[in-house]
Amino acid sequence: ITFSAASLALELIWMLSSPTGPSSYKVGTMAEKFDCHYCRDPLQGKKYVQKDGHHCCLKCFDKFCANTCVECRKPIGADSKEVHYKNRYWHDTCFRCSKCLHPLANETFMAKDNKILCNKCTTREDSPKCKGCFKPIVAGDQNVEYKGTVWHKDCFTCSNCKQVIGTGSFFPKGEDFYCVTCHETKFAKHCVKCNKAITSGGITYQDQPWHAECFVCVTCSKKLAGQRFTAVEDQYYCVDCYKNFVAKKCAGCKNPITGFGKGSSVVAYEGQSWHDYCFHCKKCSVNLANKRFVFHQEQVYCPDCAKKL
Repeated sequence: ITFSAASLALELIWMLSSPTGPSSYKVGTMAEKFDCHYCRDPLQGKKYVQKDGHHCCLKCFDKFCANTCVECRKPIGADSKEVHYKNRYWHDTCFRCSKCLHPLANETFMAKDNKILCNKCTTREDSPKCKGCFKPIVAGDQNVEYKGTVWHKDCFTCSNCKQVIGTGSFFPKGEDFYCVTCHETKFAKHCVKCNKAITSGGITYQDQPWHAECFVCVTCSKKLAGQRFTAVEDQYYCVDCYKNFVAKKCAGCKNPITGFGKGSSVVAYEGQSWHDYCFHCKKCSVNLANKRFVFHQEQVYCPDCAKKL
């Protein structure tokens, strides 16, 4: 009798079958005067086995002809039921799942790595293993996957507090995983202004961490991240507020000296400041930045014009 399990063929040879029996040998009761091929005992009126053209008693069949069971290592006698798969043989009662030991003589099965498995255990064998409990994750189980590794939902826990992270937010750190709270406590930088953990979107200025929403102009509260700004005595100003409220005014053009763009160089003398391009002789207008000059009655002159005063 031939059964099919997926692409695998299972052959069950039932002994004590009809005289037509399996093609390899047949079992019956001898009606004629024949002797056993091996021990020469008379077979007439006794059960016998015919194999390869020879007649033998059941005892000699078990001793010289019977296949050996893969499981129990004992001969599979003529009175037994035999299971045959890929040149291996079992007693029908020995043909069981190698995992759960469920009998498989009358059921479909799968062969994997030279092992016989029932359908249920095959599913478990092929299922991914949970990194937490090392048990299979089968259909219907809630699971978490990260970079090719998979956990049961309840096995994916914080490495510090051991609470279940499940499908919540987490932070990887080497081989460990941390819930948001534990990561903030152990690893996150804390904002200079609010002293709260920076979990994302932070910025650094002069080696000090800030939340982007905390790094703002001290006057108008405009966010300064990614913007031009000026720092004055640990206070931060956007360009407009620095111009309007902090920057010195040029003694020449009366506009703020911001240090941005044109005129970033400044000339300072006796409490007054000029853009470098505004620092020129009152009389001849020659630029005097980085040159000798004469300061007379709050005005700047070149040496030649000063002689004519």
